[in-house]
Amino acid sequence: MSISTQSLEQAPFQNSFVEELKGEASRNKNPRQVPGYHYSRIEPTPVRDPHLLAWSDDLGGFLGLARPEERGPAVNALAGNLVTESMKPFAARYGGHQFGHWAGQLGDGRAISLGELTAVDGSTWEIQLKGAGPTPYSRRADGRAVLRSSLREFLCSEAMYYLGVPTTRALSLVGTGDKVVRDMFYNGNAQEEPGAVVARVAPTFIRFGNFQMMAVAGEKDNLRALADYVIKHHYPELGEPSPEVYMRWFEEVCRRTAVMIAHWMSVGFVHGVMNTDNMSILGLTIDYGPYGWLEPYELDWTPNTTDFSSRRYAFGQQPQVALWNLYQLARAIAPLVHEPEALRGSLDQYTKTLAETQHAMMLRKLGLTELNQEEDRALIEGLHEAMAESQVDMTIFFRRLSHAAPALIASSENQNALFQEIVQAASYGTSPEGEQMLHQWLQRYTDRLHQESADPEAIRESMLSANPKYVLRNYLAQQAIEAAETGDLSVLNRLMEVLKTPFAEQPEHDELATKRPDWARTKAGCATLSCSS
Repeated sequence: MSISTQSLEQAPFQNSFVEELKGEASRNKNPRQVPGYHYSRIEPTPVRDPHLLAWSDDLGGFLGLARPEERGPAVNALAGNLVTESMKPFAARYGGHQFGHWAGQLGDGRAISLGELTAVDGSTWEIQLKGAGPTPYSRRADGRAVLRSSLREFLCSEAMYYLGVPTTRALSLVGTGDKVVRDMFYNGNAQEEPGAVVARVAPTFIRFGNFQMMAVAGEKDNLRALADYVIKHHYPELGEPSPEVYMRWFEEVCRRTAVMIAHWMSVGFVHGVMNTDNMSILGLTIDYGPYGWLEPYELDWTPNTTDFSSRRYAFGQQPQVALWNLYQLARAIAPLVHEPEALRGSLDQYTKTLAETQHAMMLRKLGLTELNQEEDRALIEGLHEAMAESQVDMTIFFRRLSHAAPALIASSENQNALFQEIVQAASYGTSPEGEQMLHQWLQRYTDRLHQESADPEAIRESMLSANPKYVLRNYLAQQAIEAAETGDLSVLNRLMEVLKTPFAEQPEHDELATKRPDWARTKAGCATLSCSS
C-alpha cells in the first residue's frame, strides 16, 4: 500500500505545547529572564541561502513528507525562512545543572520548535530547528549553529536510531549560506565556519530542566501544568494526573532512563555532556554535542575537552550521573506528591532496571542464555576488567567474537590462534599483561559457550544482530564534515546509508569498520571535541 506524501510547507501543524501551556507572546528576541512562562513565542531569523544538504528518507516517509528539492518552499521552512499559517513557533524555557552546578535559566537558546506533525501511524512528533537564530534564551550567543556540529547531530541521531538506541531523530540538514564565528576549542582561535540548521524530531523535547526551572522559581502552578501536559500527551496509560499518578510517572521516567543508559553502555556510546537540561523526560538520547564511541576501552574516557579536568561525564560515569540527574528531577517534582521521600523508591527502580537491562544486553552480545546468574555476572565483570586492561576496540572486539563463536565451540585445537586473531584485530597496542588477561577471559568464555544448547551458527547470528559492525566514529564524522565544507556530500551520503544497517556485513564498506587510524588520534574533531557549535 502506498502512502501519500506532502511537502513540508503544506503540512498541517498542531500546536499542543503552545495552546495548552503558558507562554509569553511579545516576540522580543532580546536575551532576558522570562519568569512565569513555559515558553516564548518567537520566529526563526531568516538566512541568506537555504539549501538542502541531507534528508532522512525513512523519517520523512514516516511523517508523510516528500523529500524536498535542493531549494524551494520546503527547504525555506526547514531553515526558518518560511513560517506557515499552521505553525506557532516557540522557544522553551528551562534551567539545569551544568557539570553539577545549578546554572539558572537556560532555555532554547538556538532551537525553535515549529509545532507538531501527525505521522502515518497517528502519533505526533515535534519538529524543532536547531540553529534558527536568537531567542530570549540565547544569553550572549547568536542562536546559530555551524555545519560541523549540525552534521554530527544529523548523522548521530539517525545512526543511534538504527542501532536501536532510544533517541530523538533528525529529518534534515540545511546549509544557510551564512558564516558563523566559533572558537572550536575555546582557546582564543575564533574562526568563521559555514552555518547550518538541523531539523530534529521527537514526540517532545521537554527535559528534566523544564521542571527544575519551574520548581526553583517557585511556580508550582506551572510545574503542575507541565507535568499534567506530559502525562496527558506522552504517558496517557498512567491515567488522569494526581499525586499517585505523578509517582508512577516518575517511576516510568526512571525506568526509561535506565533502559537508555543500558543501551549507551552496550554499544560504547559516550554522550559527553549529561547536564540535566540535556536529559529527555521521555528517556531519549537528546542534544548530540561532543559525543563519541569508545575506541580503546577506557572507563574514564570522555570526548568532551570541557570535561577533561573532572571527567564527570566519562563513559564509566554515565550510569551514576543519570541517577544523580533523576534525583534532581525528583527534587523538582516533589511539591506535586504527598510523600516526596517515596520518590526514592523510583530511584532504586532505576538502579535495578539498569542492572537487569545491562546484564540481559551483555548476555545477548555474548550469545549466552542465563544459566547461572552469579557465574554469568562474574564472567561479564571479568570481561569489562579485561577490556579495560587491554584497551581493545569495543565494537571490533564484540564483532570478531561473534564471528569466532562457532569455531570456539567446535574445536579446542586452534583456540589460542583464534584468541590471538581476535585480540590483534581489536587491539590498539595492548601490554603483555593486558593481552594475557584477555586470553584468560576468552578461555573462560569458551568454556561457558560449551554449556549452551543452541546451534553454533544460531549463536553466531544472534550475536551479530546484537554487536554492530559500524558505528559513527568521530573520525568518520570529521571526514564527512571536511568533505561537506568543500561542497562534497558523497562522504556524508555514504555514511548515512551504511549506518542504516549497522549490523549487516556490507563488505564493500569494510574500511568504515576499522580501528581509528593513528593520524586521527590527536586530530581536532577526530577524537575529542568541545561544546562549541
